[in-house]
Amino acid sequence: MALFRFSLLFTLLLSSILLSNHSVKCGDRDEEDDLYQGINKYRESLNLTSLTKNENANCFADEMADQFKNQPCTNTTGANTVPGTEPRFSNYPDLLNKCHLNISNTRDGIVMPACVPGLVSSVVLTNFTQSLYSGNLNDSKFTGIGIGSEDNWIVVVLSTNTPEGSFVPETDSGANLISKIGLIYCSLLLLVGNLFLL
Repeated sequence: MALFRFSLLFTLLLSSILLSNHSVKCGDRDEEDDLYQGINKYRESLNLTSLTKNENANCFADEMADQFKNQPCTNTTGANTVPGTEPRFSNYPDLLNKCHLNISNTRDGIVMPACVPGLVSSVVLTNFTQSLYSGNLNDSKFTGIGIGSEDNWIVVVLSTNTPEGSFVPETDSGANLISKIGLIYCSLLLLVGNLFLL
């Protein structure tokens, strides 16, 4: 009986540790936060409203940064890309799907990749504010921002407050996520309850 109680307590302790332990990725968030603050200061100097963080655009920026990570920095990549020669990704719909987005709610958004060796904050900001990208940053139609980085690449995604550029996820997926989380917690509660009844 003592062995059963010990294994039960050990299982509960291990479960609570695993369920409450949230890992936080801090490594490249500093560059992203610096860029976010720098872009908003830049827009403020132009008497434009600050961009608000858009978590869905952020997800998409992370996915796009993953696509760029193995590409070398050259004078024809990122902010130096000649319009119309940007890389095309055959898995673009899959990237949208990973963030529960579709083309209809991202059409008016803008994806702006930049490659900066070492992601030096001041150089990263300059790549956006003193390049062709500055035209997008100067545009008041953009209200939201998502930033993702990987290796030497940092990607900014701008969103609008219109349905075609809001980066609002598909409504089905939000409900499915909530029901999946609810199912997991309900199952765990039932399992723990059954263990106490034994």
